[in-house]
Amino acid sequence: MNNILITGGAGFIGSNFIVHFLAANQGCKVINLDLLTYAGDKDNLKEVEGNADYLFVQGDICDRPFLESLFKEHDIRGVIHFAAESHVDNSISGPEAFIKTNVLGTFNLLETARKYWMDAPHQYKEDYKGCRFHHISTDEVYGTLGEEGLFTEETAYAPNSPYSASKAGSDMIVRSYYHTYGMDVVTTNCSNNYGPKQHDEKLIPTIIRKAISGQNIPIYGNGMNIRDWLYVLDHCKGIELVYKNGNGGETYNIGGRNERNNLYIANKICELLDSMAPKESGSYKEQITFVTDRPGHDLRYAIDANKIESELGWKADENFESGIVKTIEWYLAKYKKA
Repeated sequence: MNNILITGGAGFIGSNFIVHFLAANQGCKVINLDLLTYAGDKDNLKEVEGNADYLFVQGDICDRPFLESLFKEHDIRGVIHFAAESHVDNSISGPEAFIKTNVLGTFNLLETARKYWMDAPHQYKEDYKGCRFHHISTDEVYGTLGEEGLFTEETAYAPNSPYSASKAGSDMIVRSYYHTYGMDVVTTNCSNNYGPKQHDEKLIPTIIRKAISGQNIPIYGNGMNIRDWLYVLDHCKGIELVYKNGNGGETYNIGGRNERNNLYIANKICELLDSMAPKESGSYKEQITFVTDRPGHDLRYAIDANKIESELGWKADENFESGIVKTIEWYLAKYKKA
């Protein structure tokens, strides 16, 4: 396992992954590289701050000389690449940052790894055979579904936002490094994650935060947009499996098989809050408000996770109803401290 570089490890999924991975892989050193933009928070890693196998480094994946020095200094033998701009609304108002980080940043990481690990195309350096690059992506690269069907690993890409287009571009660059250079790469495309440590701007934290603060709970359009919801720890376990056991050059879709529309999500959270943190009078549902839909809002995402389930034995432990209770408990504790 040696020294593994994890990019974006101060963010939502990355921080959950690092905590899980270090607990499950003692003796493997994790170097967490994060720029600490608004979406990254070192407090997400409080559980591992004293761990001798953990090191935090602040830096930018778009800075190639910095990456090259980092690989040399820490003798990086594996990369798990979470770092990305990921909020769709922000990609609509400011797409340039998404192209820079998601496309150029991924390219820089791949090039740095290739030059450090390999002598020539399809020829690893003797001491670096087995080094692997794991790219974390999203189901949004596939576009939108109708009322039926599921995204599989064979689904054609059809991104509809600057965010999903930038992730699709990065996926294709990763793929090219396998076919052109023979680099050992794997890619995972996940459905919508939820759970502890997610940034406040995302749907579920927003619903909880707005509800308990007495504000309107904004729901886009008619609330019928459907997502497949995946509890973050289940995702982390899937990533670990693919990094360790996935076949080189392959893509694995990770989904929770928990399709819910946004209005259901809001109503369910409000129902749970009514019992877990009741208002003085009335229901939190009374705060739900419909707002103008965002441009290019995909109707439905849903993942067929059969490949990772059948090949690697992964299965989600949480369904939405169990995972959302754990999530609400975490956010209630967070917001009560604020």
